[in-house]
Amino acid sequence: MKSAPVAVAAGLLLATAAYAAAATPADKAFVAKVSQGGMFEVDAGKLAETKGSTQDIRDFATMEVHDHMLVGAKLKAISSSEGVTIDPNPNAEFAGKAATLKSLSGAAFDERYMTDMAALHDADGAAFAKEATEGGSPAYRAFGAETHKIVQRHIGAIRGAKPPA
Repeated sequence: MKSAPVAVAAGLLLATAAYAAAATPADKAFVAKVSQGGMFEVDAGKLAETKGSTQDIRDFATMEVHDHMLVGAKLKAISSSEGVTIDPNPNAEFAGKAATLKSLSGAAFDERYMTDMAALHDADGAAFAKEATEGGSPAYRAFGAETHKIVQRHIGAIRGAKPPA
């Protein structure tokens, strides 16, 4: 019977450790925000791979799809281990943005796509930088730092590929 108190104590210790490493409400808000943006970037990128009217736009779109699929998979893995659920469906904001992109073609498509990408990357860059330093979960802090570098690279590519105004 001596093993029962030890098992209870071990269970409490494990539960306490798991709780201490659990995602904070700020981490959950971060995940909700960047997962939606990431899904949109993949979907919009797939569309731009075929609808983009310049090679720069299509090349940027290919990079977006590749990088954001990897980032999304990593975010899902971390979130699964942190007990955070990611909504697999686009919210109303991003569904509307996707519908607008689908309705455009030519230069109008290119301009809207790159404008959406610039705004999204600017906002996400700030979110990833903040999570890297202020995130409650060590896993999300590391993810924020790593992904912020990718976002910065994308911002440079946006500036290089953006069609002339």
